[in-house]
Amino acid sequence: MIALAKKYGDGPISLKSIAREHDLSEHYLEQLIAPLRNAGLVRSVRGAYGGYMLTRTPEEITAGDVIRVLEGPISPVEGIEEEAPAKKALWMRIRDAVKDVLDTTTLYDLAQHDEEDDQEAYMFYI
Repeated sequence: MIALAKKYGDGPISLKSIAREHDLSEHYLEQLIAPLRNAGLVRSVRGAYGGYMLTRTPEEITAGDVIRVLEGPISPVEGIEEEAPAKKALWMRIRDAVKDVLDTTTLYDLAQHDEEDDQEAYMFYI
């Protein structure tokens, strides 16, 4: 999604080019793109110059939007409801803090940060 955000406005980007540029498996990206397309975050364009594009601007899509599609609800632990009141309150505060960060960080923010960062690329595990 960050790769698509960086190329926003340049037309469709192929998964093959993203895979090559970021040293990822194209098959892995195909598995990720389907739920993102079904959720309406990306759209596909067929043809020789086809690929994928964001459906909204990078400023309008948050990290939370993407994480929820790929991972489901945001919760640091399972079964918060069964915890003792003090523990439940702590876990709910942690959950809310994580949600706040994810819901206020856009793809634009991540793309800008990624361009400024000279370190190795992030590795995401799903």
